[in-house]
Amino acid sequence: MKIPSQTKPVIWGAVGGAILCAVVGFSWGGWVTGATARKEAAVAATDSRVAALAPICAQRFRAQDDASAKIAALAKADWWDRSKAVEKSGFAVMPGSKEADSDVARACAEILAKSAPGKS
Repeated sequence: MKIPSQTKPVIWGAVGGAILCAVVGFSWGGWVTGATARKEAAVAATDSRVAALAPICAQRFRAQDDASAKIAALAKADWWDRSKAVEKSGFAVMPGSKEADSDVARACAEILAKSAPGKS
């Protein structure tokens, strides 16, 4: 069997085209590996969970008897201590959980600090 002389350049062209396609796809086309996709999905799930639960925490915090004083104190606290204060209050513990979620507490503290009297 005789192979035509143009076969070798066609094969090299196909290999080069496949490599170019992969480089363009991963660089500018938005392609990702399976591990990256799983990592991004986990981050998105955590972000959406926090976005859904933080307003509930803030509402529960505001329902306290002395909420305005505690919110004012929270707003005056250093930003790194705010989430600890919300965690200690117990309002970042969601029904069915045994301990506070630190991400929810941080987002809740941000919501509360922004809504404090004198803040906009």
